Amino acid sequence: MASLLPSFFGSRKTNAFDPFSLDIRDPFEDLFSSTPVNVPASTRETSAFVNARIDWKETPEAHVFRADLPGLGKAEVKVEVEEGRILQISGERSKEDEGKNDKWHRIERSSGKFFRRFRLPRNAKMDQVKASMENGVLTVTVPKDEEKKLEVKAIDISG
Repeated sequence: MASLLPSFFGSRKTNAFDPFSLDIRDPFEDLFSSTPVNVPASTRETSAFVNARIDWKETPEAHVFRADLPGLGKAEVKVEVEEGRILQISGERSKEDEGKNDKWHRIERSSGKFFRRFRLPRNAKMDQVKASMENGVLTVTVPKDEEKKLEVKAIDISG
């Protein structure tokens, strides 16, 4: 039974007197995670950022996209428009450089690339897309064409 404990609770123990050096595995981590269990651990570490969540709302004037990208500047993010009314948002957060004398106790912040594509409706003005970044939140605004009012024309009935 004792031999099962290190594999269940994590076996990386760098210093028995340093409580922060124990890498205790959360047994419920895989149950509540949105990342599949069969994905390699190296991929899971970056998956929170790779699958960047983006909100898309439609107002009477525009389609508005918002993405929380904490720690990224506008130099690390790209917003592009492609033929076929495709809006593409991508970026990358690099891993922090490790110094020779650094001792990491835990790495929880994610790094890696993300890439999202959205097909916009016909009423999107793809030539007028605007993007801004403030406090780690990217906002992309795609103006809409005015909706054409259907004209109703009465037809006289002869006879």
